[in-house]
Amino acid sequence: MKKFLMLSLLSILFFSLGWYSQDYISMQEEKNSMSHLDKIRAKKRLDVVILNSPTVYYVGPERKMGFEYELLSSYAKEIGVDLNLTVVNTVDEALSLSKQGVGDLTAAGLSMTKQRKKEFVFGPKYFLVQEQMICHKDMYRQKNFPKDMEDLSGLNIVVGKSTSYAQTLDDLAELYPQMKVKYDANRSTEELLEMVWKKEIDCTVSDSNVFAINQRYYPELSMAFAISERKHLAWILPGDDDSLRDDLFKWINRCEQAGKMAELRDYYYSYLNIFDYYDTKVFHKRLRTRLPRYEKYFKEAAEKYGVPWTLLAAQSYQESHWNAHAKSHTGVRGMMMLTLPTAKHLGVKNRLDAKQSIFGGAKYIAALEKRFSSELKGVNRVLFALAAYNVGMGHMHDAQTLARRMNKDPNSWRDIKTVLPLLSQKKYYKQLKYGYARGSEPVRYVSAIYQYADIIYKTHK
Repeated sequence: MKKFLMLSLLSILFFSLGWYSQDYISMQEEKNSMSHLDKIRAKKRLDVVILNSPTVYYVGPERKMGFEYELLSSYAKEIGVDLNLTVVNTVDEALSLSKQGVGDLTAAGLSMTKQRKKEFVFGPKYFLVQEQMICHKDMYRQKNFPKDMEDLSGLNIVVGKSTSYAQTLDDLAELYPQMKVKYDANRSTEELLEMVWKKEIDCTVSDSNVFAINQRYYPELSMAFAISERKHLAWILPGDDDSLRDDLFKWINRCEQAGKMAELRDYYYSYLNIFDYYDTKVFHKRLRTRLPRYEKYFKEAAEKYGVPWTLLAAQSYQESHWNAHAKSHTGVRGMMMLTLPTAKHLGVKNRLDAKQSIFGGAKYIAALEKRFSSELKGVNRVLFALAAYNVGMGHMHDAQTLARRMNKDPNSWRDIKTVLPLLSQKKYYKQLKYGYARGSEPVRYVSAIYQYADIIYKTHK
C-alpha cells in the first residue's frame, strides 16, 4: 500500500512538474519572440547610456537639459515609458558600455564613421557636424598657429580615446607622419578644450557644435581648420532586431515634419551665431569683477519671484552691464533699466539702488509671464516675457496676431522671432493695433540674454 501511494505521489509530481516546465518554456519562448521595442514597453522603461556634456545632457539651473536628452525625453513620452539614464563622462566609456550590451540606446554625440558602422547599429541621423582642429589664439602672436595639417608638426595635440577624431587623425597619420597625437581615455572633449584654453596643450579636435558652445566659456579658443567632411550624428541601437530603429525613424520623421526638431535645434544652437570675441572677453572680466557684488540679490529675487537667477543676472548684464547707475537717453535707469512709470508700479522707490532694481526687474518678468495665455507652454513663456520686457506686451500681442495671419505658431518662439522683425515694415504694422516697432531688437535681446545666462551657469555651478 505504501509503495502504491509513493508511486501515485511521484506520478502526480512528475505530471505537475511537466506542466510547469511546459508553461515556463512557453513563457520563455513568448518573451524571446518579443521585439526589442515590445520589451521596452513591457518593462515600461527606456534605458539610455548618455554622455554628460553641453550638447548631449547636463543638469541646468532649473531642470535636466541637452539637445539629445530633450529628444530622448520626448520619445520616451511618445511610447509611454520612463527614461532611465546611465550617465558617462567620456565617449570611450559610452562605447565600452555599448559593447557590453548596457542600455537600449547610447546617446553620446556620436558621428557615424565607417569604423563605427562595422561595430555598431545606428539609428536615424539627427544632426550634422564637422571635426575641427582647435588651438589657442595666442599662437597667432607666437607665430605657430597652424593653418593646415603640415603645420601640426611639433605641436602637443591631445584628443579623446575612441572618439571619431582619433579615427580621423589615425587615417591622416600616414599622409602626415610628422604629426604626433596623444589619446586620452579619461578626459572629455570639453575638458581637453579647457586644457587648450589654459595652454596646458597646444590643440585638440572637436565637433563644430561642441566647439561653438564651449567658445563662449573659453573665448580665446580658435578654430584652425576642419579635418573632416561633414558627418551625421546618430544613436547606437541594439542589433537584435530593427523594431526600435524603425520606430525611431518614423518618430524623427514626424518630429521633422511638425517642426519640433527645428524648434529644438533653434533653442540650443541658433544663438551661437552671435558670438563676439571682444564682447565675450569683457563679459568674462565682469563676471569676476562686478557680478560678485550683486549675486546675492539676483539669487534672493529669483527665489522670491520664480525666475532663474542666472537668467535674471544675464538680463541685467544685457540691460546695464551690471552698472547700478546706468542710464540711457530714453530715461530708463539702474541695474534693470526700469522706466519711471514701471518702477513706480513695481514699488521701486530708487531705481539706482541695485537691490530695489533687481527685485523690481524680477517682479516685472514674473508678471509679464502671467499675462500670456495658458496656451504658451514651457520655456516659450520666459522667452516671450523677456521679449515683452524689451519691446512691450502690446507689440508681442501684435506679433502673435501677425503669426496667426501668416499660418505660423503664435506660441512658439521659433516662429515669433521670424515675425517680430516684420513689425518695422509698414505693410505689416499698419494693420496691427500697436503699430510700428523695432522688432529685430527683442530677437537679438533674447538671444544675447540666453548666451550670457548659459555662461553664468557654466562658470557658477
